[in-house]
Order: sequence, then structure tokens, then C-alpha cells
Amino acid sequence: MDRFDSDTRLCLIHADMDAFFAAVEVLDNPSLAGQPLIIGHPGRRGVVATASYEARKFGVHSAMPSVEAVRLCPTGVWRAPRASRYQEVSRQVMGVFGEFTPQVEPLSVDEAFLDIGASFRLFGGAISIAQKIRERVPEVTGGLTVSIGVASNKFLAKVASDLEKPNGLTVVDPDRIQQWLDPMAVEKIWGVGPKTREVLHGIGLRQVGHIREAGVDLLVRHLGESSGRHLWQLAHGEDERTVETEHEVQSISTENTFTTDVTPGQEAKKFLRRAAEEVSRSLRDQQLRARTVRLKVRTGSFRTMTRSQTLETPIQDAGTLFKVSIELLAEADLQEEGIRLLGLGAGNLIDASNPRQQGLFDDISGTLRDEKVTRLLDESRKTPGIIPLQRGCLIEPPDQDS
Repeated sequence: MDRFDSDTRLCLIHADMDAFFAAVEVLDNPSLAGQPLIIGHPGRRGVVATASYEARKFGVHSAMPSVEAVRLCPTGVWRAPRASRYQEVSRQVMGVFGEFTPQVEPLSVDEAFLDIGASFRLFGGAISIAQKIRERVPEVTGGLTVSIGVASNKFLAKVASDLEKPNGLTVVDPDRIQQWLDPMAVEKIWGVGPKTREVLHGIGLRQVGHIREAGVDLLVRHLGESSGRHLWQLAHGEDERTVETEHEVQSISTENTFTTDVTPGQEAKKFLRRAAEEVSRSLRDQQLRARTVRLKVRTGSFRTMTRSQTLETPIQDAGTLFKVSIELLAEADLQEEGIRLLGLGAGNLIDASNPRQQGLFDDISGTLRDEKVTRLLDESRKTPGIIPLQRGCLIEPPDQDS
């Protein structure tokens, strides 16, 4: 592998955390180590977010219906997703990536592309950088591991990172790309999902090499002009996409599908309390404020409604988010149906450092007081050994409809 370290063609890295959500749960609760851990909700409407490698041995995988996961792995240990905690650890991981290059393109909370072409003089070649990242991630996170693919373009790096999980490092030889790709199943190609795989299998194309032999015209005929030609290029190991570092955040949101339909009573309020805190924390962590609060409601008959309210003064506190969400829920035309899904979002985002124009009737002293409370909440969350404080309006009352 050392012979690759001086090859400047190897300028792209895809770093992918190993079973990220499950690994964070084990990090926080070591008693879960070695168990078939499944992150998601085991109800009939649930979907698996991710699974530990012990659970994957039973055939459990992300996006699988929970009922199927329970059937395959009846001894599985289930934990509900904790989005805010995963985002917190994700920021640590992305910070590690940023130590080696400013050219980082996150794809999600647990994976990113890194363009390391300008980092060779500082940190050595691609292999040296990849190995340093694999050392730093466990140091910073307290033990999580990352798998890395190193290649000459994004597509090849993405495929490579998945081949030797967990804690793997795979390098794609720039001089043997086709020999490496051709034997792979077509579904290994980034973007080939179940539907495209079915089409390709239907015309006898099961390996990447078969796609090249079939010719671009056949692909265009069955997949369309754009998709067909793009797949043809990937099958030849060609990908001209660059690492994009500028991704403006348009909105921040969270949602939940309930195991059984709920009424606009205590169960719905419990979720909105938690959602308001989660969205608020994300706004503060990203130094943003929101002008618009959005609510998404889906009923038991799958009717989906959205309601929104634009505020005179941009906010980032959970109390206001919760208060407005309750008002929006009251406006939803449920027609006496139960609620299947609720979502809370913050949109129309601005930089938190921007000066804010107070409304004519705004309680300025109240705003300042609320921001002081918010700072105290954040400090308590970050201080080891201290039980995090909670805003009074977010403390859950006894279980009874109100």
C-alpha cells in the first residue's frame, strides 16, 4: 500500500463512520457492546435506522421495515434514535476531517468526501492522511471507528469505503480501475437502488462489466438519456464531480411516525416538546435563527397537511418553537382523525450574528432573559458531571390529556 502514498492521482477520500448510530449508543452505554443492537422503533410502522454488525449478521439493515427486522432477529435489542446526540458526535467527526483539509463535503451526519489534493505537503500522501484520520476519529470521539476509501474520484472512493467495514481502508489502484470494478454487482454502483437493479437484472446485466459490454444505447433505452449515460460513465470508473463545500442550510426539521395514531393531546405535545428542543439546539449549534416555524401533520388516512407561521423577530429558542407548534397544530383540519406523523421545522434561516429588528410590541427584556436562560441550558449540557437543565415549559407533565 505504501507505493500508493506518492501517487497524487489519489486525491479523494470517502470517510464513512461504522454503524454510526449504533456505535454512539454503545459508546454511551458500554453494556450494549456485542449485542444485536437495532436503532429504530419496533412497531409495525417503524423502520430500521441502522443496526450493529452483530444484528447485520441476521440480515437486518437500514431502511428495513421493523416488523421484518424483528422476524429476522427476534433477540435484537432496540433503541430509539437520538438525533441531537448523533449530531453532536457528527460535529466532532467533521471537525477531525477539517483538520486535514478545508475541502469537506458532508453527505450526512456520518459520512463525507474529502479533497486532499492540497494537503500532501502538510500531511504526506493519501494513505498517510487516511491512516491519520482513522487514528484521530477514535481519539476525538472516545472510540468510534471510520472506514475510508481512497481513489481518484468520488464514485470510486464511495464504493471503496464500503468494502472492508468496519474500520477498513481500501485504496483503488488508478491503473487497475476496470479490473477492480468489472466483477462487482451492479448494485455496488452509487445510485443503483432496488428499482434500477431490477431493470438491469431484467436485461441480463448483473455485474459492472456487463454494463460496459452492453453499450450505452441499451442503457439509454431502458433508463433514459441522463440516467443511462451517467451509469455508463460510472461503469467505466469515470466521475467528474468535485467536492462541494458550500451547502447553505435551507431548513432544520425533525419528524416522527407514531406506532399507533394519536390525538392532538398529551402524546402529540410530548413529541413537539422534544422536537422543539432538538430543532432549537441545532439552530444554536449552527449559529442560525429562524423566521418561520413549520408543522407537518399526516393523519391515519395519509392526508398530509402543512402549516407555517412567519415571526416578526427571528428566533432560536425551544420555548417559542413549542408555543407556535401548538398553535399550528390547533389550526390543522384533522376532521376527527388520529395523527400518524408529526414534524416540526424551522425555515427562512439567517445568521444568528445578524442584527435583529425588534417588533413594535416586543418584550425586549423578556427576549434577553430567554436568551440568558438558553445559554445556561447549553452550558449545563456541555459541562461533565452536571445533569442538564430543562426549560420549564418543556418539562413533561403527568400522563393525562390536557
